Amino acid sequence: MPNNAAFLELGSKPIGRLLMKYATPAVIAMTASSLYNIVDAIFIGQGVGPLAIAGISLTFPVMQMTAAFGSMIGVGASTLLSVKLGEKDYDVARRILGNVVVLNVIMGALLGALMLCFINPILYFFGATEQTVSYARDFMVVILAGNVITHLYFGLNAMLRAASHPREAMLATIYTVVLNVMLCPLFIYVFHWGISGAALATMISQATVLCWQFKLFSNKNEFIHFERGIYKLKKRIVVPSFTIGLSPFLINLTGCTVAIFINKSLLLYGGDLDVASYGICNRFSFFFLMIVMGLNQGMQPIVGYNYGANNPPRVKATLIKTIVAATVVVCAGFMASILVPYQIVRAFTTDAHLIDLSVHYIRILFCTFPLIGFQIVVTNFFQCIGVVKKSIFLSLSRQLIFLIPAVLILPHFMGVDGVFWSIPVGDVAATFTTFILFWIEMRKFRAQTNN
Repeated sequence: MPNNAAFLELGSKPIGRLLMKYATPAVIAMTASSLYNIVDAIFIGQGVGPLAIAGISLTFPVMQMTAAFGSMIGVGASTLLSVKLGEKDYDVARRILGNVVVLNVIMGALLGALMLCFINPILYFFGATEQTVSYARDFMVVILAGNVITHLYFGLNAMLRAASHPREAMLATIYTVVLNVMLCPLFIYVFHWGISGAALATMISQATVLCWQFKLFSNKNEFIHFERGIYKLKKRIVVPSFTIGLSPFLINLTGCTVAIFINKSLLLYGGDLDVASYGICNRFSFFFLMIVMGLNQGMQPIVGYNYGANNPPRVKATLIKTIVAATVVVCAGFMASILVPYQIVRAFTTDAHLIDLSVHYIRILFCTFPLIGFQIVVTNFFQCIGVVKKSIFLSLSRQLIFLIPAVLILPHFMGVDGVFWSIPVGDVAATFTTFILFWIEMRKFRAQTNN
């Protein structure tokens, strides 16, 4: 049963210690997850070649599309589980686990099979060329064949966090990365399986950790565990799960759309190596962004509890400390892009031309990076205090309202550089918009607390 003492500390213990306690497991898990993508790209770039990096970059929107459906189930169901545990509706809470398993099997199988049938047209639509499509296809065929495993792995990890097992969820991510780091060079350099070997390493890692997750949920001493009678789909579970998960679904889907626009623009004004450069820069930026997302996960329960308890000073203190921490993280990324861009890029490839391009582009992409921490934290803060519409608007506006128009306009004047400059332009516009909405919301917040 839920432990009330764990909730009471949210309203009493020092904010800094609380944020450290709740954010550290999430930050470690998110960092491991970002390393997961970086390791794949490094081994592929060094062991297969520069065009393989371009190919793996083209798989990003495909994987983001499958992740959109997976997050709709995982995030939605895990949030619903937290709500039902809070409401002490334990019968429904237990059934959510079984419904998550069934939904992930159905969604993973259908989506994987459908995309496998049309993999070549999908990859060409996402920006593949005759030189890169074979690399992208070889990688995605393996990934999509194991799509059910991926959906179950991420879905059960979300359930572990919601069932008060953040440490186990963190370890699941770390184990997956460690296994992937061990298997990837073995399959690429020893067995010479190329990019397919990298994909197979990913799937074996996830499948192995999935078995461990199944073992955890098979423990009958745990309140949430596998048992008879929980696998029949229930409308009161499925509908709310999809409704709650609609926000991350839309955000992932929008990210997929943006990736398509960027890849196509890079091919139109540049070439395959420009796509590869974007893939390198994108993976490096994700390392820092995932740490910020981990800080957000640590902030959520503290802000949510104190906002519900009508304790504005603790809400404000938590928000400020999270913004400061996030800004430190993104500033570290900015400094790395200025001081050691060659060393960063060199880890991914030995191709001299690709290194020169990536060093140039990484400096463009990171020039406004110090602004990103504020924008991401405040967007998440709105969701924490129940201002969901503004949170979704800010999440989508950066990509739909600012970034895509910039991608369509700037290259006409700046060529391929304009594609990369569109990202910092979108970040500046999104941060300015976030600041205005944040200022308005804070005035309302202060007015409500004074009454």
